[in-house]
Amino acid sequence: MTKAYLNDAFQQVQARGDKAFVPYIMAGDGGLESLGEKISFLEKAGVTAIEIGIPFSDPVADGPTIQQAGTRALNEGTSLRDILAYLTDIKSDLQVPLIFMTYLNPVYKYGLENFSRDAREAGVSGLIIPDLPIEQADGIIPYLKQEEIALIQLVTLTSPEERIKKIVEASEGFVYAVTVNGITGERSNVNQYLGSYLNRIKKYSHTPVLAGFGISTPEQVKDIGDKCDGVVVGSKIISLWEEGNQEEIEKLAKAGQSKTIR
Repeated sequence: MTKAYLNDAFQQVQARGDKAFVPYIMAGDGGLESLGEKISFLEKAGVTAIEIGIPFSDPVADGPTIQQAGTRALNEGTSLRDILAYLTDIKSDLQVPLIFMTYLNPVYKYGLENFSRDAREAGVSGLIIPDLPIEQADGIIPYLKQEEIALIQLVTLTSPEERIKKIVEASEGFVYAVTVNGITGERSNVNQYLGSYLNRIKKYSHTPVLAGFGISTPEQVKDIGDKCDGVVVGSKIISLWEEGNQEEIEKLAKAGQSKTIR
């Protein structure tokens, strides 16, 4: 699966008049063997793509829920190499685009060229590296382009106009619009200026704009999705897996669909 597969998934969602829904799961949380089960469940729930977190010992952008999931995965002995090998083994069974969310250190240690090659072999369509500024991405971009993997960029609430334009123009797959200041985690309230912020991003974007960080209810999925092209939900998905509440995960996944009663 390449970035074209990811692009096609978004186009299909937009053609139906729906909003994209991308859940986040932590690879190795509950054991690496559970990753395939989670992907299969989310695929059947109708998600657009799946963001897979790579456990790391110093996750600076992650809130407590995702940090704890990463710690559990590391305690299981989960490594980037294990994750890639596991996904390579099961990729023929998968029908949904996969996006890796990882910090730079594991990728750098793996080797930029080797990682890019093995990621494509594992069926990865997109990559998010929150601690890699756009100005320092030149080292990995050629390898990702060679393997047709999208490098997805993040825009924050504090990004000035010129920087938003620069980041958005460079982003592939979609633009990840961070909706809160700070780390990931569930929030009860939505920023009152979110609509204007997302409009500023959409003004420059040639790819879908998805909002993420702090989205945790079907109502927020609908309301924020109405302001952009879809949403990413992380901490809430992790919590619901912990609770064994797959029904609520399905509700979140379907909240942005046009057939949902609003």
